[in-house]
Amino acid sequence: MRLEPPQSGRQFAAATIDEAVRGATDTLRRAGIEGAGREARLLVAAATAEAPLALLAEPHRTLTPRAAAALAAMLARRTAREPISRILGTRGFYGRDFEISPDVLDPRPETETVVDAALSIAAEEGWIDTPIRILDIGTGSGCLLVTLLAELPLAAGLGTDISPTALSVARANARRHGVDSRARWQQARALAGVSGVFDLVVSNPPYVASDDIGRLEPEVRLHDPWIALDGGRDGLQVYREILAGLSHATVDGWVLFEVGAGQAGPVTDLIRKTLSGRQCSVRTSCDLAGQIRCVAWKARA
Repeated sequence: MRLEPPQSGRQFAAATIDEAVRGATDTLRRAGIEGAGREARLLVAAATAEAPLALLAEPHRTLTPRAAAALAAMLARRTAREPISRILGTRGFYGRDFEISPDVLDPRPETETVVDAALSIAAEEGWIDTPIRILDIGTGSGCLLVTLLAELPLAAGLGTDISPTALSVARANARRHGVDSRARWQQARALAGVSGVFDLVVSNPPYVASDDIGRLEPEVRLHDPWIALDGGRDGLQVYREILAGLSHATVDGWVLFEVGAGQAGPVTDLIRKTLSGRQCSVRTSCDLAGQIRCVAWKARA
C-alpha cells in the first residue's frame, strides 16, 4: 500500500502490522536514523500496546485508528531527533528496563562498562555474596546503583543526586527491580553531606566541556538535562569535586568513574594528584568500540 508522508495523520490508516513496520522503517531511514528497522518495530509495538515479538505472530492484522495515530505521532517525534527512549519512557540497561524522564540522563551502553568493571572487581574481592556498601554519586535514573544491587544480592547502597526529581525516578526504578529495601537516596552535590564509609564507589558525572555541549548530537543536547552533561570549562570540574571529598567516604575501597573520550589520562592524573604521593592501583576498561570508558582505582594502604 502507499503510505503518506510522516506528518500526515492518515499515514498508517488501514495499514497492517507488516506494512506499518516497513513504512516506519522507510521513514526513519530517510531521516538518517541508525537502526531504523529495530526502532520501527519498537514504535509499532508501543503504538499497538504489544510486545515486539508478539507482532510477528500477526503481521497481517490491521492497525486500529488509535494505533495508527499513535504511531504517526511517535514517528514525527523520532524524526525530529527525540530519542526513542524518551518517546517510550524507558531505556534498556544491562538487561533491564529503566524508567526515564526529562530530569535524568538517558542511560547509554557506555555506562554498562562501569557495571562490568564493578562486577569484575566484586568477584576479585569476594564481594558477590558479601554485604558490601555501594555509593553512586550523581545517580540520575539509578541505573548504576540499581543494577549493582540487583547483581549483588547482599549489597546495600546510597544514591545521591543534586536533582530531587531525578531521585524520584531512581526510587521508582529501585522499586521496579525489587531492590528498594537495600537502596537509600540523598539529595547532594558530589559528596556534600554524605556520611558513611563505602566499599565501592561509582559515578557517571557530568564530563562534557561546557563549550562542547552545543556540538553534541541533537538527541543529547536537546533532550538530556544540561546539569547532567556540563562538566565545566574542561569537563573535569565534577571529578575534582568528588575527589576533594572522597577521603572520608572510602578507606580501602574501589572507586570507578565513567569518563569521556580522551579523558582517562587527565582523570588518572587528577586521582594521583589528589592522593598526594600515596600509591594506588589504577585500571581502565573499554567499551565495545574500544574507547576507554571506565577508570577504576584503589588507594594502597
